[in-house]
Amino acid sequence: MAIETDTVVVGAGLAGLAAARTLLDAGREVVVVEADEAPGGRVRTDRVDGLLLDRGFQVFNAAYPAARELLDIDALRLRPFLPAVLVSDRDGLHIVADPRRLPARFRETLRAPIGSLPRKAMLGAYAAALAAASARTLRGRDDRPFRVRLANYGITGPVLERFVRPLLSGVFLDPDLTVPSRFAEFVVRSLARGEIGVPAGGMRAIPDQLAAGMPADSVQYSYPIREVAPGRVTGDFGTVTARSVVVAVGGHVAASLLGDRVPNTPTRGCVTHYHLADFPPVADGALVVDAERRGPVANSVVLTNAAPEYAPRGVLVSSTSIGPDDPGEEAVRAHLAKLYHQDTSAWRHVRTYRVPHALPVANGSLRKPVALGDGIYVCGDHRDTPSIQGALVSGRRAARAVLRDTE
Repeated sequence: MAIETDTVVVGAGLAGLAAARTLLDAGREVVVVEADEAPGGRVRTDRVDGLLLDRGFQVFNAAYPAARELLDIDALRLRPFLPAVLVSDRDGLHIVADPRRLPARFRETLRAPIGSLPRKAMLGAYAAALAAASARTLRGRDDRPFRVRLANYGITGPVLERFVRPLLSGVFLDPDLTVPSRFAEFVVRSLARGEIGVPAGGMRAIPDQLAAGMPADSVQYSYPIREVAPGRVTGDFGTVTARSVVVAVGGHVAASLLGDRVPNTPTRGCVTHYHLADFPPVADGALVVDAERRGPVANSVVLTNAAPEYAPRGVLVSSTSIGPDDPGEEAVRAHLAKLYHQDTSAWRHVRTYRVPHALPVANGSLRKPVALGDGIYVCGDHRDTPSIQGALVSGRRAARAVLRDTE
């Protein structure tokens, strides 16, 4: 099958869909070719026995600027998590809440055994300063490992080891918090500013909404691509010729298609286990982390406390470990018993998702070039910040580069 178009986009993940939507809005003809049978890339949701299972633990931040421009946020029916974290140790579960958004839990937060009051105050002041900072201010700051930046602000000792590290290691998939501080501060800023949760229909509602706004014949699914060259892409089912080619796939796949044009981007992996419980082990829809690192689970959440649509007739628990290797369901279940201080022997294991390329490793510039020359462009969260925001922004940047170069 031969297809001719103005621009061909390889990949119907968030970056590819954002690029395609931007080009279509500008009046350009676009064809998107996607190897999978549905849009989304890493942002996918499976329906299993009436359950919604995201492929790995993912959340959506309603404050992402690019998302607010490209998506109908209200239509996603976001189910927000509690703006708090439950910190587990041998003595029980302790809430650490955002005092601005959850003032009723402020006293409990002050009593949480995560460090002294002065250290908690330093952390609160740092988070508040990031929330108030402009994007330009953060981009202008010097870069260093995030753990060093935290130490510069006095965030050391128990408040780091019992709260900050357990929480953010799961966010960055980096137990040592070596991520560049500029990237990390953007993430903390977005967490402090935005409402965090999941769409009622699962995370797949995000790419589904982006794809639904496109002409029906503009996306070709189950169309894997083997070769990218100036003016064309070739796959198992034919060739698409176009003035412009936008490669919108993961960094490791982009490197295989584009060779020396794009260096391979290292990634961090994770594994998510889903369990059905007989009753909620906690009442809140809040992330649970381990202050004492007693097992492989980096974080866990009772999804149905926030989003009952994920399991209309049950209690769905999502638990994620860091790294590409599965620690094993037995080890995860044992750790969950310690985390929740509940007997988990009757919990039913539903499914395990191993996501070896969950996040690109952030390093160097937060914004890498998208125009490679010869009418070839590249986008994805490996070209911007490793996040939904970064994927959407990179897709728009690639589309605007195409528009600029082909006026």
